Amino acid sequence: MFWALFVAFAQVMGEGQQGWQPNPELVKALSQKRPDVIYDEAKVPPYTLPDPLVCLDGTKVTTPELWWKKRRPEILELFRTQMYGRAPIGRPSEMTFEVFDLDRNALGGKATRKQVRILFTGKPDGPNMDLLIYLPNHVQRPVPVFLLLNFSGNHTVHSDPAIRIKPIWDRAKGQQVMPSEDSRGSSPSIPVEKIIARGYGVATAYYGDIVPDFPDSFQHGVFAAFDKLFGEKRPPDAWGAISAWAWGLSRAMDYFETDADIDAKRVVVLGHSRLGKTALWAGAQDERFAIVISNNSGCGGAALSRRRYGETVAIINKAFPHWFCENFKRYSNREDEMPFDQHMLIALIAPRPVYVASADEDLWADPRGEFLAAKAADPVYKLLGTEGLPARDMPPLDRPIMGTIGYHIRSGKHALTEYDWERYMDFADKHFKRATGKP
Repeated sequence: MFWALFVAFAQVMGEGQQGWQPNPELVKALSQKRPDVIYDEAKVPPYTLPDPLVCLDGTKVTTPELWWKKRRPEILELFRTQMYGRAPIGRPSEMTFEVFDLDRNALGGKATRKQVRILFTGKPDGPNMDLLIYLPNHVQRPVPVFLLLNFSGNHTVHSDPAIRIKPIWDRAKGQQVMPSEDSRGSSPSIPVEKIIARGYGVATAYYGDIVPDFPDSFQHGVFAAFDKLFGEKRPPDAWGAISAWAWGLSRAMDYFETDADIDAKRVVVLGHSRLGKTALWAGAQDERFAIVISNNSGCGGAALSRRRYGETVAIINKAFPHWFCENFKRYSNREDEMPFDQHMLIALIAPRPVYVASADEDLWADPRGEFLAAKAADPVYKLLGTEGLPARDMPPLDRPIMGTIGYHIRSGKHALTEYDWERYMDFADKHFKRATGKP
C-alpha cells in the first residue's frame, strides 16, 4: 500500500520536486559545460522503479519473515552478480592483527591512539592495511566508533607525528610513492578532536592499502592475493574495487571484535564520494555495522540510476572500469533494464539506521536522486517496524531529517565537512540513545 501511494505521489508531484531546488545559474553553467549530461530536472526521462517489496517471481512481500527469507537475499544476490561483484566470503582464516603502536596519552592526554596492521593473508609480504584508531579517554569503555576509509594515507588525516607514513598509490602513474613529512595533516576531512570530544572513537585506513584506484588494480592488493579463489580467469561477477574496499571495512570490523576498548556493537561505517558507495555496500552486506552513512555518494551509491541525472552508469563505467563487476557494464545507457536501483541498496540496510547526505553544489552526484532513493527505501523500513524517513518532500538546505533513515542537503560543494560530521554524530546519539559525550 505504501509503495503504491509513493509511486502515485511521485507521478502527480513530479518525482518529489517540492522543497530544495538547485541554483538555476549553476544548472545553466553546468549544462553549457557538459551538454551531454542532464542537469535540468525537466530533462530527466520517465522511469519506473522496481518495487523492493515484490520478488522476482511476482510474490508480494507482506511480512518481515518473507523479506528476510526471500526478498532480501534475492536483492543482495542481484547486486553481487550484476553490479558490485562477488567478494570472498567472511574473514580469511590466515588473517592476523599486529598492534604496532599503543599510546594511552595521545593528543595531549585526550585520547588513546592505536595503530594496527591487518595482514590479510597472515604474511608480512602480503597485502595489508594499517588501521589508525583514536579513542576518547574521558568516557567509559568500550567506546562506539566511526569507521571510514581515507583517500591519501592515514598520515594526512591528522598532524600527529606518531602516525606511520607508508607508501601510497600515484593513480596517474600506477605506482607507489613515499609521501613526505610535509603531507602530514594535509587532508583534514576527519575532525579527530571534535569526534573525541563528543565521546566517539574514530578509525580510518587508506583505501589503497586494500586495492589501488586505477584500471590495472586487478594486478595488486587483495585482488592479486584472493582472485585465485575464482579460478584462472576472473568471472564477470568477480568483485570490483568498491566491493574490495567494502570487504576491507569488514576486516576492520573483524579486528574491532577482538579489542575490548571498542564497542563492536556500536560501529558506524561512513564514506564520502566513491567511498560513500563503498560504505553503503559494506553496510548492506555486513549486518555487524550498526549505522551506515553515505556522504555525497552519487551514481553507484545512493542516487537513483534511472534518473540519468549528473553522472550516469555509462559515464561511471567508462571513467572507472575497475569499480564494478564486468556484468554492470551491460547496463550502460540501459538503466531501465536493471532489475534493481539504488533504493534497494539502501533497503538492504533495514532496519538498521542509515543516513544519506547531499551537497547543494554537487549536482554531479544528483542530490534529488539521493533523497528519492532514501524515500523509496522507506516502505521496507516501515515493514520492519521502524519510522523510516519522516519526510514527504526534500528538505530545505541545512535542515536535516532524522528518522531511522536520515537525510540532509547542506550548502557547499562535494566534500566531507564538519557540518556533516556534526549531523552524523547527532544521528548516532539518537540511535545509540546516548547523552552527548556520555556513551
